[in-house]
Amino acid sequence: MRLLLIQAFSLPPDSPGAYRRMDGATKEEALMNHAAVAPLLAGVEWDLHPGALAPHGNWPVETREEFAIAGVARLPIVREACESGTYDAIVLLGGGDPGFMEAREIGRRHRIPVTANAHAQMHVAMTLGNRFSFVDISETHNAHMAELVVRYRMAHACASIRNIDHPLPRPAYPAGRVTLKGEAEKHAAGERSGMLEAAVEAAIAAITEDGAEVILLGCSAAFWLREPLQTRLLEAGWDVPVLEGYRCAIAMAKMLVGLGVDASGITFPADPPRHKRRRRFV
Repeated sequence: MRLLLIQAFSLPPDSPGAYRRMDGATKEEALMNHAAVAPLLAGVEWDLHPGALAPHGNWPVETREEFAIAGVARLPIVREACESGTYDAIVLLGGGDPGFMEAREIGRRHRIPVTANAHAQMHVAMTLGNRFSFVDISETHNAHMAELVVRYRMAHACASIRNIDHPLPRPAYPAGRVTLKGEAEKHAAGERSGMLEAAVEAAIAAITEDGAEVILLGCSAAFWLREPLQTRLLEAGWDVPVLEGYRCAIAMAKMLVGLGVDASGITFPADPPRHKRRRRFV
């Protein structure tokens, strides 16, 4: 099995929002969540594409406009990978799934499954419980996630999207504004992380007030929250699964390859389609 993991975008080295240096890094060093996903990638041949150089600016994406721009920029990478015949599946990294549905259409033409973080999390969640809630990073990001829930036909299963107000480092926020950046380092150093505390509070509220039975992380940059949040919930007496996108998307790609299936040709018709139905249900 050979997988291609494609990052949502890449930032220039001088970007103040970059989480790590990519120049000269190995694929393991460049993969933000490698330590956690390494067991899933064991025995799998995999490559990592850094994604297109961010066309929207030198900061992470958070608005609908930025997600749309990043999605369009990622599609030629997906097309080239599919046409190469090298890969059995493609995994789109990034919590907001930029370009996912369009990438699935490309993948379907080549019979190659394409997975993405939010989509995979929601479907895995529905094998574990009846309703899920997202713990997400900002008001703007929440709005995008809410639209993905509807687009993926999961509105019936989504209990809530809880905002912990630790946005990505972007020019829209003033200097000194608390953002996501640096919170993982605080936790790793044994310091108190306000982001973790907010996530614990939001997750418990989602369970007790909204009826959530599974907790999902909305932003891939918040991947580090999964283990401490899971631990804190268990300590508080809540035996509720906590999911994050990279692992779910990789696991789903492996499953689809193993089953020998990709997307439905009715959901993603050929161009031109071999059959033309007189009626489509929504």
